[in-house]
Amino acid sequence: MTGAELMLCAVEVAGQRFGLDTRKVREVIGDCPIQRVPLSPPYIAGVVTYRGEVLTTVSLRVVLGMEPAKKGSESCVLVLDGDLNWEGSAEQFGLQVDGVGGVVPVAEDLLRANPPALSEVYRAICLAAYRAQGGLLVQLDSEELKPVRLAKRLAPRPLVTSGTNNLPKERGAA
Repeated sequence: MTGAELMLCAVEVAGQRFGLDTRKVREVIGDCPIQRVPLSPPYIAGVVTYRGEVLTTVSLRVVLGMEPAKKGSESCVLVLDGDLNWEGSAEQFGLQVDGVGGVVPVAEDLLRANPPALSEVYRAICLAAYRAQGGLLVQLDSEELKPVRLAKRLAPRPLVTSGTNNLPKERGAA
């Protein structure tokens, strides 16, 4: 290996391996109760309590277009650091995955760009790929997995109809 080395926290979702920059992983909580939030979007697994704080937790399975984890199935929650908030502290959120496989050192010059045929969501959240001993390891962008970013990217798009306006008319309008 040559060049700078990147340390990735290996996670697994439905048999696929992904990696997150260890500098963004605060802690692995392990199997913990996730409280579902009514009326939340499907990619929000719920909330978890972490050191007295309530963390919004994203389901990586759902973000990737897979079925959510079944109730009672084993999963882990990683606590990830986001951007600094207005108080100067890092915004944290949870990421629900099927399992954690440890830390994988990767030479940055061995990371390969994403293929152009990826879906919009995969292009946004996947930074690069690395051919590891256990198969392909895809590096994820933790910033793009933040709930606020996903809300913008995965929000339902308005239905567009050609030539008609289906909105109700204002009162008094002719």
